[in-house]
Amino acid sequence: MKNFALIGAAGYIAPRHMKAIKDTGHCLVAALDRSDSVGIIDSYFPETDFFTEFERFDRYVEKLRRSKNDRQIHYVSIASPNYLHDAHIRFALRVGADAICEKPLVLHVFNLDPLKELEQEFGKRVYSVLQLRLHPVIRALKHKIDSDTSGRRYSVDLTYITGRGRWYKYSWKGDEDKSGGIATNIGIHFFDILIWIFGGVKKNIVHLRTFDRAAGFLELEKADVRWFLSLRADDVPSPIMQAGKKTFRCITIDGEELEFTEGFTELHTAIYRDILEGRGFGIDDSARSIEIVHRIREIELNPSGGQRHPYLISGREALHVR
Repeated sequence: MKNFALIGAAGYIAPRHMKAIKDTGHCLVAALDRSDSVGIIDSYFPETDFFTEFERFDRYVEKLRRSKNDRQIHYVSIASPNYLHDAHIRFALRVGADAICEKPLVLHVFNLDPLKELEQEFGKRVYSVLQLRLHPVIRALKHKIDSDTSGRRYSVDLTYITGRGRWYKYSWKGDEDKSGGIATNIGIHFFDILIWIFGGVKKNIVHLRTFDRAAGFLELEKADVRWFLSLRADDVPSPIMQAGKKTFRCITIDGEELEFTEGFTELHTAIYRDILEGRGFGIDDSARSIEIVHRIREIELNPSGGQRHPYLISGREALHVR
């Protein structure tokens, strides 16, 4: 049995990590979060030692490391705010544990090489939670594209709209320095699978980038991708809103919709199982999507929020909804 520690235990995604640890038959020994709203732990590991101060958590994990008993931490799972991932990964490696980190591993692509050096120094691994790569529909699509030897180019439309309330702007997610902005916070999952399937980036154009909307164009090795991301509930198509939902995700390939709305809840468990069986996605697997969103933030836009380019589209035109 392996021992886990969890950083960010009060976050939205933390229960999926707890469930994955439970489902794979292992133990959550310690958890950390500044917020003490973590009663969900009782559903999985009521005996977990919980901390609200990093210093005390650090001291406890270090004590376990030196104790040489069966409670030493083998893995640190990281579900903290994006801007803290880098520091928490380094903490994991220093205490002799492998790190399992939510996306993005880091906000800036130049921070990846130092992590690789630390992997070598401490003899431990950094794993990224690229769970969509394990979705059966996504894996089937990759196999199909890999098997296509025609040399054709695909036309891909990506739309992801998830309505967020006023709180979002005042949380760390609304601070670009802490979250990386909309493309990093909600888009990186999809950019990762697109480059995984269709190859690396040849051109990265940003048509629109504001606090709650972004749109652009990616020329990949095998596909041209037009993408649109939004946090505005009023961008959600009317039929979806009338059904009481505020999230709409759609990927079309040559006009044919890729249906993958189901099967998300078990993907973290699949990621953990993959890691525990000696596989898992590492730093290099995350690099290209981090590079995309880093570049999206760095591209200079005109005063209206868009990059000057002949293919400029409005946010409304970017909605691939009919």
